[in-house]
Amino acid sequence: MLGRYIVADSASCHGEPTFRGTRIMVWQVLEMVAAGLAWETIIAECHNSITKDAIVEAVSLSGEERPLGSSAKFWQLITERRDQKTISRSELEHRIKQKRT
Repeated sequence: MLGRYIVADSASCHGEPTFRGTRIMVWQVLEMVAAGLAWETIIAECHNSITKDAIVEAVSLSGEERPLGSSAKFWQLITERRDQKTISRSELEHRIKQKRT
C-alpha cells in the first residue's frame, strides 16, 4: 500500500501503482492532470472509480523524492516527465489549488 487510495500489488497490473479497487494506473491519471484536464473530466473518464482526494494523493506522491515501497517504473516515469518539462511540480501544485477552489 502506497497511500490511502493508491496501491501496488504484484498480482495486479504487473505491480504498477493503481487506484485502490481499480485497474486504473496512477501514471495515466497523472498524465491527464499534466495535460490540464479538469478533475471532473478525469473522474468521468475513469467511470467515477476515483475521487478528487485520490487524485490529490497521486499528485502528492509524485512529488516525493524517495517514497518507500513504490514501483520503480512509476517513479522513473514521473522523473522523466519532470525532466522533459511536461509540467513542473509548482505548476502541478498551482493547478491543484485552482481545482480545490
